[in-house]
Amino acid sequence: MAAKPPAGDPVQDAPQVAAPQHAAAGLPAIGHTLKMAQQQMGVRRTARTLLKVNQKDGFDCPGCAWPEEDKRHTAEFCENGAKAVAEEATLRRVTPDFFAAHPVADLATRSGYWLGQQGRITQPMYLAEGADRYDAVTWERAFEIMAEELKALGSPDEAVFYTSGRTSNEAAFLLQLFAREFGTNNLPDCSNMCHESSGSALTQTIGIGKGSVSLEDLHQADLIVVAGQNPGTNHPRMLTALEKAKAAGAKIISVNPLPEAGLERFKNPQTPRGMIKGAALTDLFLQIRLGGDQALFRLLNKLIIETDGAVDQDFVRDHTHGFDDFAAAARDADWDETLAATGLERSAIEQALAMVLASKRTIVCWAMGLTQHKHAVPTIREVVNFLLLRGNIGRPGAGVCPVRGHSNVQGDRTMGIFERPAPAFLDALDKEFGITSPRHHGFDVVRSIQALRDGEAKVFFAMGGNFVGATPDTDVTEAAMRRARLTVHVSTKLNRSHAVTGARALILPTLGRTDKDVQAGGKQFVTVEDSMGMVHSSRGNLTPASPHLLSEPVIVARLARAVLGPASATPWEEFEKDYGTIRDRISRVVPGFEDFNARVARPGGFTLPHGPRDARRFTTDTGKANFTAAPVEYPQLPEGRLLLQTLRSHDQYNTTIYGLDDRYRGIRGGRRVVLVHPDDARALGFADGAYADLVSEWKDGVERRAPGFRVVHYPTARGCAAAYYPETNVLVPLDATADTSNTPASKSVVVRLEQSATA
Repeated sequence: MAAKPPAGDPVQDAPQVAAPQHAAAGLPAIGHTLKMAQQQMGVRRTARTLLKVNQKDGFDCPGCAWPEEDKRHTAEFCENGAKAVAEEATLRRVTPDFFAAHPVADLATRSGYWLGQQGRITQPMYLAEGADRYDAVTWERAFEIMAEELKALGSPDEAVFYTSGRTSNEAAFLLQLFAREFGTNNLPDCSNMCHESSGSALTQTIGIGKGSVSLEDLHQADLIVVAGQNPGTNHPRMLTALEKAKAAGAKIISVNPLPEAGLERFKNPQTPRGMIKGAALTDLFLQIRLGGDQALFRLLNKLIIETDGAVDQDFVRDHTHGFDDFAAAARDADWDETLAATGLERSAIEQALAMVLASKRTIVCWAMGLTQHKHAVPTIREVVNFLLLRGNIGRPGAGVCPVRGHSNVQGDRTMGIFERPAPAFLDALDKEFGITSPRHHGFDVVRSIQALRDGEAKVFFAMGGNFVGATPDTDVTEAAMRRARLTVHVSTKLNRSHAVTGARALILPTLGRTDKDVQAGGKQFVTVEDSMGMVHSSRGNLTPASPHLLSEPVIVARLARAVLGPASATPWEEFEKDYGTIRDRISRVVPGFEDFNARVARPGGFTLPHGPRDARRFTTDTGKANFTAAPVEYPQLPEGRLLLQTLRSHDQYNTTIYGLDDRYRGIRGGRRVVLVHPDDARALGFADGAYADLVSEWKDGVERRAPGFRVVHYPTARGCAAAYYPETNVLVPLDATADTSNTPASKSVVVRLEQSATA
């Protein structure tokens, strides 16, 4: 048996700090992985489970969406993937006795780490109006409660249906179908908080909101630019692809305010040489000031245009639109302004330009460091301009590569989880099911919180995730959730959202990726789409944590029948019995999924079509790839202030805290730290180890404070700082969002440091 979960909440405000590391993975990663897995699962269960992760006959890792090669390694997982699997396959259990011993008020005082360490939830739990703790409830009664509240609404738009990126294609398709048959497009998802800016920018410029590269493209690239991304912590298996690209001759430019161990050197634990020596990955590190990426790419574009023969004239002529307006804006790029915006030396930019001009096949990869700024969408459009100039879309070894987080966040969007669905998708859905879907746009994440705050929404239903922990403006968000009539969370484990409830609340325990799923039609499997458009199956192999768990598709199907009643002609009962019947319907609604059941039965699955990649076909308004021109923006930093970015620790995936260490950054035993350049810290009067309150400054004049952070002298870009979320989400106002995408602007927060009373 695994060890018991921690009985008390550990102290988190006295972290120990050492020098940051300059290499990722290797033997320490193996040791840490095995230690955490055995603590949660025990020795035999660890071996049985980890050997099935990301295998063709196994289950998809519940962590990141990085794809697998066709030929799989025996250990096809990374350290953080193993942590995610261990927490889901844990032997620890949260029973009704636990809830009897812990009122909601007590749960609200606990850290996210402590809550997550308690284990798997075993039965549906209900918090009645006026009650102080959850009690066990039958599934039948749970569906009755949800039906009561949903039917009592004045409008279907008073309900919000949120989806986490771990939801399968089948469950996501059913949820959006139910919501639209019910009458609303209020389908926010975690994309709204991460890659919505990517989708907005790519749809405008190349006609599809997805990346255009495959793993093989990465292996064939001459140059890979990794911007605003930390693969070593957030998707470590990407390091293997970068290592392979380097071995084939690729150069790598890293663009980041923080030096990241994984991008410096990767010690591949799957090979003896890798574990001992490793591979140096980055050829050029551009330590950019937060928010300066648009200015950097704009200047590079100017320099490309001004270099004889550098522009792919044939590609620009035949496949693009808007070059002249873009080129005029690019020519106005100014060296002095760019150096001020980026904090870079001129020589570093010139070195980057030389590498760009020497490359015939260039890929740009990015993540939250680009997507969570006010000017995120024009920044990513400028990245597209950069690639279009030299014909680097629709060419092998080249293209756009937004690296998604959650394992099926891209698939959920493909399945119709979107508050602004395309009319063609709704037309196909209506034809297939004989319904009339609403055409008006629904609420995204930020708008959903505003609606709950303002009384426009009264029921909140979450399919996975930790909505309260993931969203900005923590105090406002929690107050908004408490105004709801009913909050429902379909979950495997506890998190902060279960302690911030409406007048009534339900926790519905569900099967995880690792669990066997047996229905009336036999053993079932689900499907997911990875970050590069590959769709494949996922089959759990463990006995479920409790006989009282239901799968996500079954939960949605039974909820739909309870709410819609016999008037619904949708065969919800068939969907519950056999997920193949869901895939049959998907094949007739979603382009690219024709003959879904047969194609996904093949080992490894299949690749979805992608017009720009496959045929340089761009389904934009112009019928071509669009160059765009926008004013260069970057955050302005008042005297005596810092630009703060929120980020993950290494023992963390999104809001799930696996442990209290950030091994690569030298932080152990705590999370309330703020990383500041030594010269900036000294100028502001803060010694290494001093404690500060972080106070954000916004135009609304409201003071937002995160108290008690240990100041860590760290080699960040000058004028910049970094601290972990969700602890710093309180500093980001609800309406501080990216233009167009409405994604929270969590990567460029102007803060001042104040002396803290914390010892």
